[in-house]
Amino acid sequence: MTYIVDFKSVSAVGLELSPAAEALAGLRANEARYFMNKYKHEFTVVPAADSQDTLDYVNRILKEERDIEFAAKPLETSQFQVENIKFAYVFYEDGLSVNVMYTVDDPKKRAVGFKLSDGMEIPKELEEKFKFARQKSKLAGTIRGSYFIIKGEY
Repeated sequence: MTYIVDFKSVSAVGLELSPAAEALAGLRANEARYFMNKYKHEFTVVPAADSQDTLDYVNRILKEERDIEFAAKPLETSQFQVENIKFAYVFYEDGLSVNVMYTVDDPKKRAVGFKLSDGMEIPKELEEKFKFARQKSKLAGTIRGSYFIIKGEY
């Protein structure tokens, strides 16, 4: 079932299995607000069980670019294109959000981003490889994020 993320009233719908459901819902709402404000795009998510193509795409990039495979269970995904940029998101049970930003016409503007929900520990798959910057959000509390540039073609 597709769910349009409401950033005005944060809801943990679809994230109930996560011990970090409220923090993850805030993080998801923060992304929804960004896309509405910047692109006038409604941020929608689907259960991970219904979106194997998106999971395969994100997992392939993580594996081939940095040899990363997450142990955490994916709960939801989102995949869409605004202007010339394709986006793919995976929200994990432990509170992690992974996004792929892939410009269609500019190989220099392609990246994978990691965002940690408020209070979440850095996953062991990332702790030695990335430094995380802090960002404050009214919807999500303190978000810590990091990224890497995509070098391959996907």
